[in-house]
Amino acid sequence: MKKLSAMLLLAGVFLTGCGNASSTENSSANSKQVQIVAVGSTALQPLVESAQEQFVAKNANYQITVQGGGSGTGLSQVASGSVQIGNSDVFAEEKDGVDASKLVDHQVAVVGMAPVVNKAVGVKNVTKDQLIAIFTGKVKNWQELGGKDQEIVVVNRASGSGTRATFEKWGLDGAKTIQAQEQDSSGTVKKIVSSTPGAISYLALSYIDDSIEALSLDGVAPTAENIETNDWPIWSYEHMYTKGKPTKEIKKFLDYMVSDEVQEGLVKDLGYLPVTKMQVSRSADGQVTEK
Repeated sequence: MKKLSAMLLLAGVFLTGCGNASSTENSSANSKQVQIVAVGSTALQPLVESAQEQFVAKNANYQITVQGGGSGTGLSQVASGSVQIGNSDVFAEEKDGVDASKLVDHQVAVVGMAPVVNKAVGVKNVTKDQLIAIFTGKVKNWQELGGKDQEIVVVNRASGSGTRATFEKWGLDGAKTIQAQEQDSSGTVKKIVSSTPGAISYLALSYIDDSIEALSLDGVAPTAENIETNDWPIWSYEHMYTKGKPTKEIKKFLDYMVSDEVQEGLVKDLGYLPVTKMQVSRSADGQVTEK
């Protein structure tokens, strides 16, 4: 009887040890450190930064770094494998030198963009033709548009900027802008426009505040409602590209980006539009169809 009791005791110790080992292994697996670097669009940057903060608060084993640099940078770096996610305002198919067939598109929001001016110029609405004339240098003074006698100062985005590509395509009908100072950062553009007399540029709606004036176009204001119906045409999808199918760890973060918590919370709070709210869809070649 004593021998039986001893054997049972030893068996219990062995099973308990195995259970602890299994528990330790599971804990180790669950706490696997995950590092993600997301680079690219500065228009998308505020949303990704805010989302990663909320995500990491619930997933402490993740370290997510978000950087700007422009859509071209994001696409080229994810294509080369230098980063895990490339953020872009434009489809990969629209960028020269990028093999879009090797990238997987994850659309996480829609961003509207608008021409913005220094508040003292005295103009709040322009026609499409006038906007093109401003950025091609044909109109040089705000007085020509009913505003202040003030020279127009164009502030452009860098050539790799997805915001610039979207603005030129849908705001300027493909017209090429005059040579002007170029800025990579949306935040820097906002500061320059707000402090420079006569300045005009363009920004994602998520960056527009009371320090600058957003122009209406042909009497249509750059609002979420007008973007949803394509009445305001200067908008783009916000893409988070991966090189091939994402790993389950990266997919977990990308899934969070399109969760109700982000789409109905951060997306709206930061001035973006949920993808699900769009009443139209637009393809890489610019074809617009009603949903």
